[in-house]
Amino acid sequence: MKFLAITLIPHTPDPATGQPKPTRERFREVVENAVLAEELGFDGFGVGERHERPFISSSPPVLLGHLAARTSRIRLFTAVTTLSLLDPVRAYEDYATLDHLSDGRLDLIIGKGNGTAQRELFDVSPEDQWDRNAESYELFRRLWREPKVTYKPRYRPELTEAEVWPRPLQQPVRVWHGSATSERSADLAARYGDPLFSANVTNPIEPYAALVRHYRERWAHYGHDPALATVGAGSAGYYAARTSQQALAVYRPLFERQLAHTPEPVFTTLEDFVERSSALIGSPQQIVEKVHRYHEQLGHSVLHIRAEASGLTDTQHRDSLELFQGEIAPALRHSLPDPPWPWSPAVPAPEEQP
Repeated sequence: MKFLAITLIPHTPDPATGQPKPTRERFREVVENAVLAEELGFDGFGVGERHERPFISSSPPVLLGHLAARTSRIRLFTAVTTLSLLDPVRAYEDYATLDHLSDGRLDLIIGKGNGTAQRELFDVSPEDQWDRNAESYELFRRLWREPKVTYKPRYRPELTEAEVWPRPLQQPVRVWHGSATSERSADLAARYGDPLFSANVTNPIEPYAALVRHYRERWAHYGHDPALATVGAGSAGYYAARTSQQALAVYRPLFERQLAHTPEPVFTTLEDFVERSSALIGSPQQIVEKVHRYHEQLGHSVLHIRAEASGLTDTQHRDSLELFQGEIAPALRHSLPDPPWPWSPAVPAPEEQP
């Protein structure tokens, strides 16, 4: 199994001061968390994309480009790239450039995105966001693979023998499809033979497991080898300590602050959150056992945990991540499978000159 640390870069009041940290300091925290993730042995670091409060993750290519310069081994993920909001030609240019800057360490997780404010910002309706996502991905996919593209889309000007530069380093970049609530993302991933990344954070496991089953069914329907269907999964929270009592005591105030700002919470107590959500909170052995229980239903080979948790001290944060890489990850790497492909950078595409 492979492990990612991810952040959506929420910019919320610091529990210690009641005020948000300066934006520059918040970005620096993200950079240092990525460097720490590589130092500790995580396999990937992901940055979300949001275009509304309270997040400041509106420009993943810029931030990931900086992380590419600050790291050398860890793979860099988007989590997710909101293709339903973006011009796929511009997105291709950004990520093809980033692919070179990262020496072929780029993976994309794409999705339609969510949130009323960001849909209104980009003039995307709830009714057309799925079609925009599928169309943008088809064009993005072709641009990555073909030197010249002719295409007549609905949502952007048509292309005729268009050449878009630079050509990417990886041929092709790996694209995961983020899936949270709809079968349409799962079907799109299965149709193209791409991996699926289940959000797996808001509800108990049952709806996510149903979407993963649908993905595997559609994967077989489209004629792909069932052994190559690949699933990643998120987690709703993470904190490990030597005992479950210690972990619960530290995490309880974090959960209670989160609960106070959740209008209709699915989990109303920390104990219920730990028991029925995908949150990984407890001793190393408890967390290993819980990941195994989820794996029985999801069959996932990649797991993400949050790169940060507002309210933890720097020492608590680092100690918990060290415990993950020192005891939890080795046990899971030994007992659960990796994705069915090499994790190292893909073979570069042949260089093409303008």
